[in-house]
Amino acid sequence: MATYDIRPLQLRMLQTMKVLDKVFREHNIAYGIFNGSLLGAVRHHGFIPWDDDMDIYIPRPDYERFITHCREWLPEQYEFVCSENDPNYPLPFGKVQDASTTLIERLHLSYLGGIYVDVFPLDAVPSNRVLRAIHFVRYRLLYQALYWIHRDPYRHGRGPRSWMPLLIRKVTTMQAIQRSIRRLLLRYNYNKAVLAADYSEGPKGAMPKEMYETCEPYTFEDSLLMGIKDYDFYLTRIYGDYMKIPDGEHQKQHNFHVLDLEHSYKEYKQ
Repeated sequence: MATYDIRPLQLRMLQTMKVLDKVFREHNIAYGIFNGSLLGAVRHHGFIPWDDDMDIYIPRPDYERFITHCREWLPEQYEFVCSENDPNYPLPFGKVQDASTTLIERLHLSYLGGIYVDVFPLDAVPSNRVLRAIHFVRYRLLYQALYWIHRDPYRHGRGPRSWMPLLIRKVTTMQAIQRSIRRLLLRYNYNKAVLAADYSEGPKGAMPKEMYETCEPYTFEDSLLMGIKDYDFYLTRIYGDYMKIPDGEHQKQHNFHVLDLEHSYKEYKQ
């Protein structure tokens, strides 16, 4: 469990999400809360008490539009970071971060930023089960390579567990892996697809595109946020008996290395 008070972090993420909701409505960007954020809306009408992140997805066409216009649409305090606009960004999805804060997830990871909302592109996946399985295996391998290349290779010492991260660094670059991931995600035409996925939950996240695109407002703390209308289908697929509160050992948090709500991550870089 985290060693800090989680509530101020949740409220800061919610503040960011309110800004995003306003921007998305103004510019006709479709989005939905999902994963633990949708579960929190359904079961707790807000954050799951121990949840320390917030997840939304954006259909690929709107995601690309947001990449293009994020700097002009977002207030100065906020930044949308992703591999398409930051060559050192180490994840296959984006984040909208509050640049007046600092969040360092792990000491062995090389990326530094602010408190964020995760923003996943919703992409087409093949309807054929075999092709879909192969597709997700390729994604998982590329994602693992991306993790190896941006973490400290000696996190677990200088023995065999450092060999693969060191090898990956010798044969490729983060930018090359990100380009491969992007090609994979864009391989299937979103507008013609029957199934779509955000890739955060692997193959079980592959569901009808129409379900992801059919959203309605949910009460989330003191706000109304858009989320998947057929929440029961989605949450059952992802969590099973989603209304059951897990016991303490399964109430997982990140326990971030540095969490600073008062100072910009840019000060830590100096």
